[in-house]
Amino acid sequence: MTDTVAAAAGASPAAAGGSRPGQRDPAAEAATRHPLDPDPVRSTKAAAVLALGVAAVVTGPVIGGIVPATLGLALARQVRSDLVAGQGYLTGSRQLRAGLMLAWIGIGLAVTALVIASVVGLVSLANGTVQDFPDTSD
Repeated sequence: MTDTVAAAAGASPAAAGGSRPGQRDPAAEAATRHPLDPDPVRSTKAAAVLALGVAAVVTGPVIGGIVPATLGLALARQVRSDLVAGQGYLTGSRQLRAGLMLAWIGIGLAVTALVIASVVGLVSLANGTVQDFPDTSD
């Protein structure tokens, strides 16, 4: 906020103590931006990766999280290349990172649930506690 106040007052941001030498001043950068440059736009694919990551975490403990996590990881590759090709006019890298992290957590939860279910099933078979149904055929 001191940078904006200092810039409005006509003083340099470095003199106001808000910006260090070597840092870019966003107000000066906005003033030098060409009027025909496009406005930065948030990537909708990055939002989709985030939504798929959340779905993977929510459905991960019931093994269904593998599907949205895999879709999110596949879409993340496209988003990353789109962000690079956008040259700064396409934003959403924070959503992409969060979606990737949540997708991997969802896969981890699904694998953990699968291992736990396998161990419980093997232990119940080893104890001989398999439920035996009576013969109902006449």
